[in-house]
Amino acid sequence: MGSIKSEIYTDQQNVISSWAKVLGHPARIGILQHLLKINACICGDLVEEIGLAQATISQHLKELKNMGLIQGKIEGTSVCYCINEAKWTEMKKILTLFLEQNTNNKTTCC
Repeated sequence: MGSIKSEIYTDQQNVISSWAKVLGHPARIGILQHLLKINACICGDLVEEIGLAQATISQHLKELKNMGLIQGKIEGTSVCYCINEAKWTEMKKILTLFLEQNTNNKTTCC
């Protein structure tokens, strides 16, 4: 498989693509929905909520954290995770602008 030439795309196209990639797994969607619902959560709680192994949950948390969508704070031997509200708001704004683009309905496509 060839490499992606990200430099030929706009910054916004690359960011949207990265968000789509990180949001492309149902476990990550479940984690985000759970964090949005309860505001903050310990990894062990997510294991019970999502039903995956702790190592798997940790890997998904790492991907979400690398994108900046969540942030973690160490509390004793655990890490408490929550939504990064600034990044979440930025993502919502950019994705909304992208998704609200109108199609050209004046002609038949195919």
